[in-house]
This record gives sequence, structure tokens and C-alpha cells, in this order.
Amino acid sequence: MVFRQLFDPASSTYTYLLADESTRRGLLIDTVFEQFERDRGLLRELDVTLTHTLETHVHADHVTAASRFQQTLGSKIVLSKHSGATGADVYVDDGDVIEAGTASLIVRSTPGHTDGCVTYVTKDSRMAFTGDALLIRSAGRTDFQQGSAHRLYRSIKEKIFALPDDCLVYPGHDYTGRTVTTIGEEKRWNPRIGGEADENDFAGYMDNLGLPHPKQIDVAVPANLACGKRETASGDRPTWGPIVHTFSGVNEIDPVWVSEHRGAVTVLDVREPVEAGGELGRIEGSVHLPLGELRARVAEVPRDKPIVCVCRSGRRSAQACTILEKAGVHDIANLAGGMIRWRALGL
Repeated sequence: MVFRQLFDPASSTYTYLLADESTRRGLLIDTVFEQFERDRGLLRELDVTLTHTLETHVHADHVTAASRFQQTLGSKIVLSKHSGATGADVYVDDGDVIEAGTASLIVRSTPGHTDGCVTYVTKDSRMAFTGDALLIRSAGRTDFQQGSAHRLYRSIKEKIFALPDDCLVYPGHDYTGRTVTTIGEEKRWNPRIGGEADENDFAGYMDNLGLPHPKQIDVAVPANLACGKRETASGDRPTWGPIVHTFSGVNEIDPVWVSEHRGAVTVLDVREPVEAGGELGRIEGSVHLPLGELRARVAEVPRDKPIVCVCRSGRRSAQACTILEKAGVHDIANLAGGMIRWRALGL
């Protein structure tokens, strides 16, 4: 099975990708609106066809990207039938299965943080995605959004702690950099519900946390009750050409398109002077400015057209894009594959 754990630093949210190794059909759990391009880039690079986006619950600290994936890739949105949300394609309850080959997941209803909290468990019970119900050495707060410490206690004890001790637990968040735990560890060491803690111990702990209200709750909850449907922020994706956003965070553009629209862009060649006269040649009309001099000479870069950076392989020119972006230059893309691909395509 293909598995990746992704992180959004703004909300400390983990997003998980699971895909069947042979069919390349996969799922995303707990996507983040602002990380849509990053995650789509990863899907493309790993050759994964996204079939479903799954929500562990209606989030209060970030907006999901579920609707963005639904609209662009045709994936189905999965939510608990108790979530109160509209716009999902599949509403699940305890015992339901989301089929994706080796990445298939079984639903366990685990309310308490919210009414619609679910935990997704792999069929072999080796991995559990607990959302905000069970966190690493912690548990989801129960002081808003239908929260109930008593319900959460029973959900964790009866549905999550019933899994094998060696089952890996992947939470919806962690605020200190921890990435994974196990059922056995949390049974023993979780300070809120582990060891000999009973329901009253847990409820007393949870009812006295004194946490501040989530900063994004007034935006996130209404949006997530509609599966993340909202206006995409302006400038989210460049519109001047067929830009592809890579998982590494670089905007790339296809050489064939650049060849066909050469008059509409400025090609910035950042190779060393000796390379421009080498066997790979140079693109006619390109502006030459070596990467090592770019920071000091950024004011010389023409800005009347979108800029396409190029080097031998596309690696140095990717760094050139980063330098230009930091200098406040917009409408930039890296020539995918550099001059090697340009020549291989006979351009």
C-alpha cells in the first residue's frame, strides 16, 4: 500500500494518503483547503487516481479541500451520517467500508468530540486514523460542537482501544511534532484516558481544560458543513498558462506550450554562460542571467510578461523561481525538464 502522512503547519493538521499499490486508486483523509495544490501534485507524481476524500469529522480549525477535489478530480466526499453536513456523496456509519483495494478502510463511529466523529481502520487492523477523538497522549476537546466527555470516553474505550495493541494510531492533529503512536502506548500512557482512568476521571480532566476558542471556528465550521464549498482565493493558481504545481511547491509549465507561445512569455535562462553555447543550445530570444547573480540583478528581469525559468535539467531554474518569488516577482513558472527535455522534444 502507498502511504503518506502530510502536515499543514497553520492548523497542525495531518492529511493522509492511502492507495492500492497495484491499481493506484487511493483515498485522502482530512484534506486542507490551502494544501489542495500540494496534495494534487503528490497524487500526480505518485500516479494515484483519487476516488474518495474522507473526513474524520466537521473540523473547527481549518476548511477541508474535499469539494475542490470533487470538482477537479471527480472524487467522492465521505462524511459521517451524523455530521449534519450537506454535499457529501457518501454518508457512513459504524461498520461501513470504503473500498480501495489494499487501502480499504472500515468505519468505526467514535462520537464525543463531535457527533459525527469517525475512526477509519484498515482491514488488517494495522492502522487507525482517529481524527480528533484520540490524539497522541491526548484526546479531542469536548467543550463545543456537540462535545461530550462521557461519549468520547466510551468511544475511545469501546471502539478505539478495542483494536490490537500494536495498531498504529494516526491522529488528525499534533501540536508538538509527534507523528504516530500505538493503541498499546495510549492505553498505558495517555494522561487523559490511559492507565486506570475511569469515566469520571476522564470527564473531570476534559471539563477543566480551559482552552481558548478555536480561532477559525466561525469560518471553518460553516464551510465544512458544506464540505468545504467556498470561493477559491484569487491567485490560488496562475491563469496565464497550463501551470502544474509540483509536490515540492514549484510551478512548472510544459515545454511544448512555451514553444507555441514564446512571444507571450519571457524565457529566463539561468545557466552559466559557457552552457548557453554548449550542445543543448539556448532558446531563441531568451534572457540570460546566471543563477548565482540573480539575487543581485533581479531588477534587470523584465516583468511585462510571465517569466519561464530554464536551466539544463530544471533543477537550478526551480530555485530561480523561488528567488524571484521572494523578490516580489509574480507570474513565474519553471520549464519542466529544462533544456534536456526541450531538445528531446525537438523544439
